[in-house]
Amino acid sequence: MSDGEHFLFSGSNNNLPCHRTTKSHVDPQTVEDFRRKLKYFFMSPCQKYRARGRKPWKMMLQILKIAIITFQLVSFGLSNEMMVTFKEGNIITFKHFFLKNYQDRNKDYALYTRHDVHDHILYIINKYLHLEDLTIDNHAFERINDVVTPLSICQELYRHANVLPANETFDIDPHVETECLSIYPFSHYKKDGLEKDMNLTLDFQRLLAVNIHLKVKAINLQTVHHKELPDCYDFAVNIKFDNHAHSGRIKISLSSDVQIKVCKDWNVSGSTDLHYQLIVLFDCVVICCCLLSLILCTRSVYKGMHLQSEYTTFASIYYNKRVSWSERIEFINGWYILIIISDTLTITGSVLKICIQSKELTNYDVCSILLGTATMFVWIGVMRYLSFFQKYYILILTLQAALPNVIRFSFCVVMIFLSYCFCGWIVLGPHHENFRSFNMVANCLFSMMNGDEIYSTFTKIRDKNDLVWMFSRMYVYTFVPLFTFMILSLFIALITDTYETIKHYQKHGAPLSELQAFIAECKDSPNSGKYMVHEETSTLWCLCAPCVNCT
Repeated sequence: MSDGEHFLFSGSNNNLPCHRTTKSHVDPQTVEDFRRKLKYFFMSPCQKYRARGRKPWKMMLQILKIAIITFQLVSFGLSNEMMVTFKEGNIITFKHFFLKNYQDRNKDYALYTRHDVHDHILYIINKYLHLEDLTIDNHAFERINDVVTPLSICQELYRHANVLPANETFDIDPHVETECLSIYPFSHYKKDGLEKDMNLTLDFQRLLAVNIHLKVKAINLQTVHHKELPDCYDFAVNIKFDNHAHSGRIKISLSSDVQIKVCKDWNVSGSTDLHYQLIVLFDCVVICCCLLSLILCTRSVYKGMHLQSEYTTFASIYYNKRVSWSERIEFINGWYILIIISDTLTITGSVLKICIQSKELTNYDVCSILLGTATMFVWIGVMRYLSFFQKYYILILTLQAALPNVIRFSFCVVMIFLSYCFCGWIVLGPHHENFRSFNMVANCLFSMMNGDEIYSTFTKIRDKNDLVWMFSRMYVYTFVPLFTFMILSLFIALITDTYETIKHYQKHGAPLSELQAFIAECKDSPNSGKYMVHEETSTLWCLCAPCVNCT
């Protein structure tokens, strides 16, 4: 920059404008102080402690967070496990209770005659009418304003259908109509005349499906043994007789939507609030630790961005150059961003957990996702402190260096993989159960890529016609060598090559960026005492000091 050139800068200290400076006016001591300031910023916590006696509070706080957040997650996981066990146990109970002759090994529970369809529907209705007398658990009917919620039988029917397979003719109106019938538990139905009393008729030519809806209430009492208040569960059970295929086979499935509520009135003899208060207190400690960590990490990110701005201005003034984005990004510590995200998720999840413990909310799934993801990020975030020990940090260095090549390579692999998915879905879907849907094809091919499902994929299609059989062999014989032997080997080679490069850099030194080379010129060790300063004055202020027009 020549003496006749002007530089306009608004600094961070009171927005003092600097209108003119030159390289010759810059004090060498100022440059060295700024270089020392940069070196201190990129030091490890232990080096910063030796340089200024600054204790590594963030590192100790992250280690503490690992312990308390993991304990919190385990505690919530055990409570969540009881909830999941209760829900799954009730669904199995409903299948055995409402489905006639149901066995757990029956994957395809289906009916084939009209008599069986009528018989099974009447069986479900009869079981529901006597639910509170037959069940061995604390199941009961749902009541709204002292009125029991009825069982609903809804038929999905074509508006009109006249199908004559013998004459190969049909007359059909594809618009779907729904007809529903409600049955109240305490109605006076005779057991033998139940079908006649209900006036239930099924037109199988028009019938698409029969959906039986019923609601059952229950209380999860097993949580009492773990000193937790039980929740009240509303099970919305749906039993579906599926005849959409009109193949002479009606498949039966049972599903249940569960709504967890706070019980209206409860009393546990001999119980105290001490256990609940301790859990809430512990959750509050977790929130405070994460809030402190969030503040410290946010402050560190802000200081990094501020120092980046100073370095950018310094390079422009002293070297007359623009700082590249790769150098700018070195000031932004990605680990701090990860920890900030983790702290935010933990605080949100802990607040939600307190609401669940106090029975104000019952969003177990949302809380599980928040706390589970936060715990994963906490454990990964601690690896930041391994970055100061290269031998332990080689995994992250390898992944970081290989990521661009892996992304480019994966993009090409995905194109080939999708081509096989679409081809297998269209050609083999009608002949192989593992290729019936696009999602199933993707899962099957991914399993084959890892060595699974190969034998079953071969054997399940051997009895089909010759053309499909030949195509299936060509399909599998080309997919397995291409992905298992070639693509996976190339993928491993990319990682291995990067790993060898990292090891070479560790032995002989890695190429330095301009920022790293500038910092490397500072030879002051952390124990030199030159980093002990009482106030960090802005370097940009010092750079502007020789200006004749500073105000």
